[in-house]
Amino acid sequence: MKVRMTALYRSVLTVAFAATVLSTFPLRAKDVPVAAAAPVRMTVSASVDNSKRMPDIHKDEVFVKSGKDRLPVTEWVPARGDRAGMELFILIDDASSTTLGTKIDELRKFINAQPPSTVVGLGYMRNATVQIAQNLTADHAQAAKAVRLPLGTVGAYGSPYLSAIDLMKRWPQSANRRQVILVSDGIDHAGRGRNALLNPDVDTANDLAQRTGTMIHTIYSPGVGHWRRNFWIANSGANGLAKLSGVTGGESFYLGPQSPVSFTPYLDRLQKIFDNQYLLSFDTTAGKKARFQRVNVSTEVPGIDFNAADSVWVPGSK
Repeated sequence: MKVRMTALYRSVLTVAFAATVLSTFPLRAKDVPVAAAAPVRMTVSASVDNSKRMPDIHKDEVFVKSGKDRLPVTEWVPARGDRAGMELFILIDDASSTTLGTKIDELRKFINAQPPSTVVGLGYMRNATVQIAQNLTADHAQAAKAVRLPLGTVGAYGSPYLSAIDLMKRWPQSANRRQVILVSDGIDHAGRGRNALLNPDVDTANDLAQRTGTMIHTIYSPGVGHWRRNFWIANSGANGLAKLSGVTGGESFYLGPQSPVSFTPYLDRLQKIFDNQYLLSFDTTAGKKARFQRVNVSTEVPGIDFNAADSVWVPGSK
């Protein structure tokens, strides 16, 4: 009887030990929580040397990286045909010098030349807001008529960056590309000429543009007032515009603090950019909270240069 009780006792110990060991094993694959995939979309501009023809670029030739991680590309299509929809807002600083008047006909010609797939809006920036002269419309002739001379006054609280923020906050979301052409000297009169590279309003505008998928292209045009005659402040304003464009994937045009002879070369370049844009979608990992994620878009196709926003907005899983 004593032997039989010992055997039973050993059996109980064996079962208990096995249960303890198994409890330390990892969960089965189906029980391990898997991070949810978050689809992200952005607009990418492709450019090639002027002497070369733009080649076809295929999805398997496009690479998206976040740090050292390569993210899977789910869609890469040219913004043409039924995917060509674009919303273009032209913002003009009302603190611009009236020398801008020599470019009004150039702006009107550019607006009238837009394809039917592009709707155009026009606004004037002053006192940290945008005065809408024309809402987004497919009637390009009507939008072109809304272009007028700037007031040529600084205003009580003039900041092109706060004005851009005001526009983006009021701009409804859609599946179309979003582009802004911002004409200004970049001087933040609300901040009394502080260094635009360290201006928090520039960073806020950049964040909102990346969050809403808005590309901001900037054209430097001198303003009024004594600030524009201070080289440091004028150069700081131009740097602020360049930063705004660089972070959002746009182009920045600046030849110095003087007024450019013509906007036509800039507008021709912008039209070429609009005609060679792609819609990119890729998957990344969704966290519990929404966040910005820095990404780099590249290709090994010879001679091709991509321009896109520095970061994308990734929605949270909850």
